[in-house]
Amino acid sequence: MVKIDLITGFLGSGKTTFIRKYAQYLMDAGNNIGILENDYGAVNVDMMLLQDLMGENCELEMISGGCDKDCHRRRFKTKLIAMGMCGYDRVIVEPSGIFDVDEFFDILHEEPLNRWYQIGNVIAIVDSKLERDLSEEADFILASEVADAGCIVMSKSQDASPEEIQGTIEHVNQALEKVHCSRRFHCEMNGVDTADVIHKNWDEMSKEDFDRIASCGYVMASYRKPEFEAEDAFTSLYFMNVKMTEKELREAAEKILSDPECGRVFRMKGFMRVDSDSEYGSGLSARTESNGRQWIELNATKNEITIRPLHVGQEVLIVIGEELHEEKIKSYLKI
Repeated sequence: MVKIDLITGFLGSGKTTFIRKYAQYLMDAGNNIGILENDYGAVNVDMMLLQDLMGENCELEMISGGCDKDCHRRRFKTKLIAMGMCGYDRVIVEPSGIFDVDEFFDILHEEPLNRWYQIGNVIAIVDSKLERDLSEEADFILASEVADAGCIVMSKSQDASPEEIQGTIEHVNQALEKVHCSRRFHCEMNGVDTADVIHKNWDEMSKEDFDRIASCGYVMASYRKPEFEAEDAFTSLYFMNVKMTEKELREAAEKILSDPECGRVFRMKGFMRVDSDSEYGSGLSARTESNGRQWIELNATKNEITIRPLHVGQEVLIVIGEELHEEKIKSYLKI
């Protein structure tokens, strides 16, 4: 049977970055892997960031644009059926839009998937500087993502203080308590990981670290589900063909993420073209097009705004959050 590893995580926590490193570890160990990216919206940005992993030992698949929850579940199951015939040793699933891990388990227990797949690991990615002021809906999503995890892998811990890391774990435990889940996580400091929490610079992770993550398993925890649908907790706004310099883009992202009149914005991501003589246009990993312009990628949360050169993209910026005010956001994007 093919093992499936589920990579959960809150918006902007670093799931895609982790998948890149984890997938490379699995391929270096001789595994033939498939990666299934899920996007409940209309544009799959994260999959484009994994394109360079594609090769003889790695294939990428995606689901996007599900018109409703049931439609998305059907597409998810259909894709897994197709992938079950490809001879993978391991499948990595990033379940954006499928926040409730229990639903994922339910799908894998349906025919014929129950004869082809088995759960390997549930790995939860949590930002070390997790925002504390989350809504009840956001706290439930956070709790549902970590409740069944074999381990939590904390992102950006090299940029966080011991107090911030400890505060994040305390918030995770509070979110679990809110949904009446008995599970609790414990975090040792001074560079010492516990059995269920790993916090270190991802660039310094050893093979032994990934060996441990790849064998963390999962926990069947019980918790109380609220009446609202998890995928309705957030909304996404898509802005096509935005024309700005990278400096203007960074300034706009800072304002959108910090201005309450824009709503509760959790993340901005996407791609844009800039002139090749710009700050990022001279990057070695960028590719100059015939019109002298190059692609950059935006990945922004309140804690960190990253803009970097990219080989290829599509002209779209996505704003994700709660109670978003489109016209105010448009004013910062100058559209």
